Amino acid sequence: MPFSDLGLSEKVLQAVTASGYTEPTPIQAQAIPHVLARRDVLGIAQTGTGKTAAFTLPMLTLLESGRARARMPRTLILEPTRELAAQVEESFERYGTNHKLNVALIIGGVSFADQDAKLTRGTDVLIATPGRLLDHFERGKLLLTGVELLVIDEADRMLDMGFIPDIERIAKMVPFTRQTLFFSATMPPEIERLADMFLSNPQRVEVARPASTAATITQRLVATGSEGHAKRERLRTLIRGEDELKNGIIFCNRKRDVAVLQKSLVSHGFDAVALHGDMDQRARMAALDGFRSGDTALLVASDVAARGLDIPAVSHVFNFDVPHHPEDYVHRIGRTGRAGRTGQAFTLVSPDDDRSLGAIETLIGQPIPWLDGDLSALPAADAEPRTRHRGRSGDGRRGGRKSAAEPAPRGRGGRRGEARSAPRPEAADPAQDLPAREMAPREPSPPREPSPRESAPRDTARRASPRRDGGHREGGREVRSRDREDGETPVGLGAHVPAFLLRPAVVKKEK
Repeated sequence: MPFSDLGLSEKVLQAVTASGYTEPTPIQAQAIPHVLARRDVLGIAQTGTGKTAAFTLPMLTLLESGRARARMPRTLILEPTRELAAQVEESFERYGTNHKLNVALIIGGVSFADQDAKLTRGTDVLIATPGRLLDHFERGKLLLTGVELLVIDEADRMLDMGFIPDIERIAKMVPFTRQTLFFSATMPPEIERLADMFLSNPQRVEVARPASTAATITQRLVATGSEGHAKRERLRTLIRGEDELKNGIIFCNRKRDVAVLQKSLVSHGFDAVALHGDMDQRARMAALDGFRSGDTALLVASDVAARGLDIPAVSHVFNFDVPHHPEDYVHRIGRTGRAGRTGQAFTLVSPDDDRSLGAIETLIGQPIPWLDGDLSALPAADAEPRTRHRGRSGDGRRGGRKSAAEPAPRGRGGRRGEARSAPRPEAADPAQDLPAREMAPREPSPPREPSPRESAPRDTARRASPRRDGGHREGGREVRSRDREDGETPVGLGAHVPAFLLRPAVVKKEK
């Protein structure tokens, strides 16, 4: 089916032909007619199948009639990350060359003044992240009462990043009669319930099983140790062994590991840059542009680069860490094998990743083959799970011991890691192990004369000195409140009265 059969305008068809596309993808062929018919759409498709163009092309056709007003955008597109929002803006610039539309990008890390100037001139298409959009709204610089079409892209990522309360607030600001589009590569039950709240009688477009991977991607698992230096060495060996590697993205779970891994690769002669959420917007865009242009071969990134980034020529994806959420695995490896190309995806698996790996294989519905043997081929030192921090043992339980022969550490509350029901060993008789000369009766020592200090009468104040626990000392013996014979608890200072309180009060007579 050609693009001309979808109902797009002539200006849009000319831009699509100039971009080199002749036939739509399955998600585009099924979603575009429903969007042009002003129906709500819930689109589910594999990453890299053209979901962005599935709502960009019909939006351009619908916006050819009408005019934008100051501070009142006609359409609103919400994206979870800045990079994905910037990519959607590039799609409008590519396909909207024949249109005179005002497109505004409202994301964090950019000056408010420049964004306010675009909103004041009038915006046909507003592409924004939820946080910065609400900032402009609270400043009184933006009105959402004129929004005719609302697009929520990567809805499952919105849920993971905690944007759902902001999405619900924004949905109440736009008119009730607007048209809403949901697009995502995965659709967990939580997102389906949210879609029922935002969509009105939607048309469900599902061209592939949710959370399925593309057949053009070759997936492999690589066994490695749990220690960081062992994983970095295994990754370097894997990269050097790939002859067909042109460029690749290396994903880490934590932003701190992104910086450490990038510095390690550079120190070993690799050309790598880092990309994570703590970097400022200018550095993030510079790293991404350098990787897209081919100036940098390796991009070490967090999950901020896992969603929706369209870099068609990525040949390899390396998962330095197994993702905690199985849906993130689908998005990560979806950065390669795009637009019909082939790609390679390698995941480094340590003994600590059994549960996460099982969740991934359950989600995608197929086992992932190993490259050079599974975890059983590792040395004995690397095959054991790493001991957890905060008192966790190797089996994940708190307070466990590393081995049965190693004694448990002794703490304030007794012996840790010891079963409470286990009987204590009876103490041995110390007299059995003493020498004979030590067992002989000793002569009684002569009585010691008391020293003058000890024979002197004690001061009343020292005999009943107050203590923090409410007790005092009497006759050299500590007496607590609960040990008093009368059973009364001292009130105030108790038996001790400071000397300055015993002084008589002096009252000056007035003249």
